[in-house]
Order: sequence, then structure tokens, then C-alpha cells
Amino acid sequence: MIQINKQANGLLSIYFTAGYPSIDSTLDIAEALEKAGADFLEIGFPYSDPVADGPTIQHSSEVALKNGMTLKVLFEQLKDLRKRVNIPVFLMGYVNPVLQYGVENFCKACKEVGVNGTIIPDLPMYEYEELYQGVFEENQVNNVFLVTPQTSEDRIRKIDSLSTSFIYLLSSNATTGTKLNVQEQSESYFQRIKDMDLKNPVVIGFGIHNKDTFQKATKYANGAIVGTAFVKLLAEENYLEKIPEFIASIKG
Repeated sequence: MIQINKQANGLLSIYFTAGYPSIDSTLDIAEALEKAGADFLEIGFPYSDPVADGPTIQHSSEVALKNGMTLKVLFEQLKDLRKRVNIPVFLMGYVNPVLQYGVENFCKACKEVGVNGTIIPDLPMYEYEELYQGVFEENQVNNVFLVTPQTSEDRIRKIDSLSTSFIYLLSSNATTGTKLNVQEQSESYFQRIKDMDLKNPVVIGFGIHNKDTFQKATKYANGAIVGTAFVKLLAEENYLEKIPEFIASIKG
């Protein structure tokens, strides 16, 4: 299995929403992405009020919910995950559905199906530490925290100490789908994080959409995440056949 570690470079992660474009497309997409050369995956579980998402991912969430996607359905689908996919897989979504499902049940289900970790942007770090860290660790589920340009150095160090997989570096405070504009301001922020020499690998997300933005991001980090650009592809006909070309256009 690909390790997301400090030595790794040029890792490409792809985000897509479970249950989009159709209820049963999740594992077909995951398998096609691995075959095409993606290094790890983020599967989004949809939520009715996705505040941090731009219109493309919001729309995919709406369609997935209409299609009947829930965490219960997703875990049912993921029972076959490790028969078909070997690369690391993270579940990404908002905290509400996780609380409704029950945090302990959620972590146990992640372990059972072979999910490596979670990215829950609106789960506060102190809540995770106070209430949930034990159950995550017990089930070997790595929780990934987000860092923004506004995150203080002390907090970044704290996140680094709590993290066991990678740190998700937001390239801006904007919603998903905004184009990455690596100007001096972003570059100095990326460089500042790189200079902190954190113990965990760093992956940059938000705004990565082509080879150029991917290369800029991976100059400063171990990898980068493409979401919106890929979710747009899933709206096209014969999208599974187009996945190899999409991955090649970013990784080169």
C-alpha cells in the first residue's frame, strides 16, 4: 500500500462524492482512480448544508442525497472496498451525519471496511481531543485536521502532535472550487509551513485543477488534492473511460 509519509512526493489525491452521479458508482470510481494512478482517495459523504463547498460539490451532494446516499448505505457499499482498492481511502464530510450515526459506530464501521481515516472540517480540535480521540485511536482511524493561512503556529504544532496520517493544508479560506493562485502571499504561507518541518506529511487542497497548480502545490507539500475539477468530469457521459486521461493530465 502507498504510504503517505514525509518521504513521499508528488502524491495525488482525488475527492469525489459517494452516490454521485449514481447511487452505486462509488466503488467503480474508486477502482478506476487507483488503476489510473491516483495515490489516495477522499470519498465525501453528502450533507444537506455543505457550507465550505462551492457549487459543483454542493450540487454533487444534493444529487447523492436524492439518490439515497447515507452513511449506512455507504458503509454497506464499502464492505467490498478492500477487494477492489488497495490505496489509502479517507472519508470526508461534516460532523452532523457522523454524530447522527454515532461516533463509535462510525469509527467501528471505518475499521471494518478498511477506511484509513477521516477528514471532518467542522469537528473542533478540542472536541476531538476531549471526546473522541480515544475511540478513533482504538479503531485505528486517523483523523485529519485542516490548516488555513490564518492558523497560528502554536495551533499547527498542536495539530501536528494530534495527527497520525497527514495534515490538510487549505490553500485559502475560500470555498472549494476556487482556482489556486500561487501568488507571493500563498507561496510565503506554503513556505512557512514547509519550514516548520512538521512530523506529518502535508497535502494541499482547494484550487488544484491541472498540471500547473498540482506542480506548484507539490513544490511545497508531499501531495495535493483535486476535488471540484474531478467532480465536474463525473457529470459527463462515459466518465469512467475518461478517468485515465484526467489523472494523466494532472500528474503528467
